[in-house]
Amino acid sequence: MVRAGWHPAHWFTAALVAVLCACQSSPFPPVGNLDPVLTSEALTPDTAALVVYRLEDSRTWTSGGARPAQRFVAASTAKIPHTLIALETGAVSGPGESFEWDGKTRFLPSWNESQDFATAFQRSTVWIYQTITPRIGSATLGDWLVRFGYGNADTGGEADIQTYWLKGPLKISAREQVAFLARLSARTLPLSARTYEQALPMMLAEKGDGWSIHAKTGWKSVPGETDIGWYVGWLEQTGGAAPGTYAFAFNMDMDPDNPALKTRRDAVQKALEAIGAMTPPSETPD
Repeated sequence: MVRAGWHPAHWFTAALVAVLCACQSSPFPPVGNLDPVLTSEALTPDTAALVVYRLEDSRTWTSGGARPAQRFVAASTAKIPHTLIALETGAVSGPGESFEWDGKTRFLPSWNESQDFATAFQRSTVWIYQTITPRIGSATLGDWLVRFGYGNADTGGEADIQTYWLKGPLKISAREQVAFLARLSARTLPLSARTYEQALPMMLAEKGDGWSIHAKTGWKSVPGETDIGWYVGWLEQTGGAAPGTYAFAFNMDMDPDNPALKTRRDAVQKALEAIGAMTPPSETPD
């Protein structure tokens, strides 16, 4: 359920989304059209959206069309705000809190065992987050999502407490994901220092010499609806040709029988390389 009223932080989100919209028609390179990246992955602006935003100077790169502003079910990318809310409210004591497996066999083998909260984020263990959201409650979750400027911030009713991010009504656009992630990476969300210190290491996806990526995938799969794949996060780059912090969000239509899951990361990787934020891996000599 959406909570009315504006927190001062909402103006930051609105301003950032406005910047992202304004950059929609900029030339490429260095600022603008990422359609060539979609083409390289056999995608189009109708079937995928890609947005990258550099915090230091507000430079924005985006694919064309209306899709970057179109909202889709957040799926497991909502584990990012859920993790923050759970830690901030005390619904979870910390990354090391353990959750005991109930013995039910679920979708992925990695879900079918007891694990701590940090592991649950990395494995995207749905049943653990479905244990946590009722602890927080629909109203509190909705209030926090509004404060975060997280899409439509709609948690539905109490009956939706374990599914609202998996099949709706919670929806968010690529641009809104980037606005939220920019605030998270800059630590300007209304959260305690303790929450940042506990949550950000949980979200670390990969790192190398002078760079790190915090990220989360998502896959919305509802019978009778188009499957949607997500990859969202931010790159912190201290070296290379264009150091800085880059928030990114990518979504795409997926074939449920052949979902091309690897494409989510590949498209973002190619975008970061195209704008100079990352260096392509060196080829191994023959």
